[in-house]
This record gives sequence, C-alpha cells and structure tokens, in this order.
Amino acid sequence: MTEDNGASETGLFTTLKALTSGVLAIIQTRLELLSTDIAEEREHLLTLLVLALVALFCIGIGVMLLALLIVIALWESQRLLALGGMIAFFLIVGGVVGWLALQKLRKQPRLFDASISELMKDRQDLTSGS
Repeated sequence: MTEDNGASETGLFTTLKALTSGVLAIIQTRLELLSTDIAEEREHLLTLLVLALVALFCIGIGVMLLALLIVIALWESQRLLALGGMIAFFLIVGGVVGWLALQKLRKQPRLFDASISELMKDRQDLTSGS
C-alpha cells in the first residue's frame, strides 16, 4: 500500500511540474509576443513621425513660397484680396486636415490586439479543457 501511495505522489508531482512548465511556457510565449508588439509599434511610430515631420516641413516651405508668389504677382492690383484669399485657404485646409487627423486617431486599432486575442484564446482553451 505504501508503494502505491509513493507512486501516486510521484505521479502527482510529475503532473504538477508538467502543468507548471506548460503554464510558464505559455506565459513566456505571450510575453515575447507582447515585447515584439511593443517593439514593432515603437518602430512604426518613429518612422511615421520622421516621415510626417519631413513631409510637413517640405510642404510648408512650398506652400509659403506659393503664397508669396501669388501675392507678389497680384501686388499692384489685388494685394489685399490675394492675402485674404491665401489666409482663408490655409485656415480652411488646416482645419480640414486637423479634423481628418482627429478622426483617424479615434479610429486607430487597439494596441496589442494580437496579444490580447491570443491570451483570450488561451483562456478559452484552458477553460474548455477543465
């Protein structure tokens, strides 16, 4: 009888070790996935920021030079109308682009979406297995 009791304790400890090892492996995998998501998002945001700043700088200089060209071309006849038109145009375009940026920011996908879905799948697997 004592031998069966020792064997069942050994089997219990082996099963417990295997279960703990499996849970730790799942946690490690999910943390690695989360780390990868963070690194990819950081790289993506940095690249997007640099590209946006370069584009804004170039477009800003080009637009200012275009406005200056229009005002100089109409300096003798309609300089106030040209200045007012340029100001209205830039304010309207700036407002529309700002509104579009806010809409895009509100519709941004959730951060760590892949990690969250994998964790939910793991929870469902663990719940259905018991």
